[in-house]
Amino acid sequence: MKLSVVIPARNEEECLEKSVKDILARLERERIEHEVMIVNDNSTDTTEDILKSLTRQYPDRVWYIHQLAPGGFGRAVALGLANVKGDVVVIAMGDASDDPGDIVKYFRTIERKNCDCVFGSRFIKGSEVRDYPWLKLRINRLANTFVKVLFGLKCNDTTNAFKAYRADVIKAISPLTSAHFNITVEIPLKAVIRGFSYEVVPIKWYGRKSGLSKHRIRELGKKYLYTTLTLWLEKLLLGDDFKKQ
Repeated sequence: MKLSVVIPARNEEECLEKSVKDILARLERERIEHEVMIVNDNSTDTTEDILKSLTRQYPDRVWYIHQLAPGGFGRAVALGLANVKGDVVVIAMGDASDDPGDIVKYFRTIERKNCDCVFGSRFIKGSEVRDYPWLKLRINRLANTFVKVLFGLKCNDTTNAFKAYRADVIKAISPLTSAHFNITVEIPLKAVIRGFSYEVVPIKWYGRKSGLSKHRIRELGKKYLYTTLTLWLEKLLLGDDFKKQ
């Protein structure tokens, strides 16, 4: 199986190069066939120059595409997912907050368990979290508890984008409609309510050491709620209409 890592990037000049190189080194060491595809989401800093350098250094393993205006995290993720070539895809961040070793863990879990998806959790036994702002952590725990109870999930960290899916799952749940960070709940919830299997594994998460977070809680709260309730209604009212065949 081939692994595709999709990284949406907007103004990540301080973090992106190290993040990508760390991922490449780990996957090479594990002898996993792979590609890393970065979506440049309307960056206004030197992100594109970094991407050009990376593609010159790793022409067979790294490539990038542009997300045109109006942009948005969700649009960038959807564009990346629509253009990958692997059998398994992992969505990772360009700010080095995700551990490359967990990408390997995701891939090996799909191989070993023969499941459709792997959802990492930062809040179960064996996980590790560093430098999570206190207020964001409280809001995160409330939101994820709400989603977990509403859908009866095993996972308590649905809102984290860092997850793995078989490429067939992405095809089955497309089109993806979320323009912003609410895509982080759209993808896993669609996969679950449409009958795809998943495993939950502990992961590590590191708060960004440089750059600025693009996540604005107040702005995105209503978008998360809209996506969550829309998919809950799909589950409640449409039942088996969308189930995996």
